[in-house]
Amino acid sequence: MESLTRPVTHIVRLLKWGRILARHGALRGIESAPQTPPGVKRLCRIARLGTIQPKIPDYAAAFQAIGPAAVKLGQTLATRPDLVGEEAAHNLLTLQDALAPVAFERIRQEIEATFEVPLESLYSEFDPEPVGSASIAQVHRAVTTEGRKVAVKVRRPGIDKQFARDIDTYEWAAAHLEALGGEATRLRPREVIANFRRWTLRELDLRREAASASELRDAMVGVPTYEVPEIDWDRTASRVMTLDWIDGIKISHREQLIAAGHDMEKLSANLVNAFLRQAIAEGFFHADMHQGNLFVKADGTIAAVDFGIMGRINRQARYWLAEILYGLTTGNYRRVAEIHFEAQYVPAYHSVEEFATALRAVGEPMRGKPVSELSVGQMLDGLFAITRDFDMQTQPHLLLLQKTMVMVEGVATMLNPKINMWNVSGPFVSEWIRDELGPEAALADGIREQGKTLALIPDIIRRLDAQLPRKGAAPPAPPLPDIALMWDTGEKKRWWRYALTAIAGAAAGAAALWALGIN
Repeated sequence: MESLTRPVTHIVRLLKWGRILARHGALRGIESAPQTPPGVKRLCRIARLGTIQPKIPDYAAAFQAIGPAAVKLGQTLATRPDLVGEEAAHNLLTLQDALAPVAFERIRQEIEATFEVPLESLYSEFDPEPVGSASIAQVHRAVTTEGRKVAVKVRRPGIDKQFARDIDTYEWAAAHLEALGGEATRLRPREVIANFRRWTLRELDLRREAASASELRDAMVGVPTYEVPEIDWDRTASRVMTLDWIDGIKISHREQLIAAGHDMEKLSANLVNAFLRQAIAEGFFHADMHQGNLFVKADGTIAAVDFGIMGRINRQARYWLAEILYGLTTGNYRRVAEIHFEAQYVPAYHSVEEFATALRAVGEPMRGKPVSELSVGQMLDGLFAITRDFDMQTQPHLLLLQKTMVMVEGVATMLNPKINMWNVSGPFVSEWIRDELGPEAALADGIREQGKTLALIPDIIRRLDAQLPRKGAAPPAPPLPDIALMWDTGEKKRWWRYALTAIAGAAAGAAALWALGIN
């Protein structure tokens, strides 16, 4: 559906956000990048007019200052150095999803309006001070009337409308950026924002989060080293979620974990294998596994919280992911290259052999070394240079997986700086491949596929002109909103008014800040 917001409103918002970015030095990298379209560079110059920029950009602080939706967007962009640059991506990894808490009386009103009963009829104890306050919701400790210790997550009042407004502008800006062509088209910013909208809408509905936690709990029930708290469905709705309280040490408190007698090497390996079990074996994974969302219980079990962002990858993509990891682990770059062509991540007009050689150039320096001895920056530079050289388009369905892999590696390295991710993941991946891709699995898959084919025969006969979909692991692209570009509509005649508004706004803002002594 086409946005009803006028372009001038989007421009004013972007200008306001641009000035915040400029004051934190966050536009310098965008403006200097060779792949940045000239039009975007001009807007950057307008936005920073009259500001004094720090020598070292602080992208995380800038996104924090813009608002809750920007915090979530910044966390997404942290996995995209190809979009924002290596320096910005590394800085955005430090972005903390923490805001000032909402007053307890407003939280009480949200709970009572949701369940239409007094707070005391649901909880015998309720701590008015939150234990955590993030961009979408805050968490309070409580005890149910039955005596069960729980955590109560309550959505911030009005946050859904604020997110909808900001994402509307993100979509408008992405459509105009992609229409500029070149590198912007290959990076598919519209699909990135479309996925971001879907993730955010899911996170805003706490019933969906509760369902995700319940599903992940069922999937991981056979893993004794990983725990998901149980949901209290009687006290859960779209704006409120209640789940078991977790007693444990935050995984970020390494010294406390050591003092409590926990084995850091074992903990880091358990975390990596729990993620691999979710992503490869289940195809459903906790996609927000940062240090603040992981606790270690007294018996060494890793307990996860905050299931607002979850990822899924289909069965074929999981096969390819496992083979890619195994190929990189064993140095079989030819097979890794073939998988990229089978999955259609690399266009067919490129050479498999050349792509395998390019992968070897990136993979060989990493093999056999602990994470502490690797230059993540050089590795990412190499990988994203490959995507450009071989015309690989962004795969939006893998963005959450990439983000989570970066998070898991960061936490595992914090626990055990000498961890070798390849050595830890290798046994799990090779065992899964043997179980899933061995002769028995191949036979079962063959029988299943034959059954599907037989069931399709009547429809094939009726529709001989139907074209079968091409082979590939990526799901079909989601429908994108119809956004009228300024230069394709009647707005074309008034483009100069928006430009003048932007320039005047920038100048007025600079003058005001200068007069106040802020700049």
